[in-house]
Amino acid sequence: MSVRTPHLSRADRVADAALALLAERGMRGLTHRAVDEAAGLPLGSTSNVARTRQALLELAVRRHAEREARVLSLAEMPQPGAGLDALADGLALAVHRSLTQGRALLIARYELALEATRRPELRAFYDRTGAVFKEQLAALLTAAGSPNPARHVLSLVAWADGLMFSCAAGSFGAEEPGLAEIRTGLRELLTGLLGR
Repeated sequence: MSVRTPHLSRADRVADAALALLAERGMRGLTHRAVDEAAGLPLGSTSNVARTRQALLELAVRRHAEREARVLSLAEMPQPGAGLDALADGLALAVHRSLTQGRALLIARYELALEATRRPELRAFYDRTGAVFKEQLAALLTAAGSPNPARHVLSLVAWADGLMFSCAAGSFGAEEPGLAEIRTGLRELLTGLLGR
């Protein structure tokens, strides 16, 4: 496996290689040497960018957040107040792309999330990077009339994460729901949450 992307900064090349290794080999396969090899960089390059394992993990979390944010660009998300159908469409597109185009990125996220449960310093960093998405979703739900956006964000994220985990790594791994099926599930959930 080699992740050669010369137009990126060295830090991004290191982070992308780390994410690819996490998806392919898991946390045990993530070493500075393995990242050097996967990125096609001279030995020691990763250590120059991220001296410790914690620094390498933080770099991977930061890059993951950047790349996951591009799975569905902000321009593709509905405008606040566009209605539940538009919200269901946007969220379904993000979930579907994560399961299809972004499957390796999704698996890398699960590796990082599990590691964060064992490393309090990584947990704090991981949670800070995820807060941006939760804030954006809360704003959309508020505009849609949610009386309790924080609780509804949790419900939506739990539903989407549960679906993605089940289909990417769990007992539904051989099944991949289509965009229409995901949208129907999200619309049902939004109707239940918001009463419309």
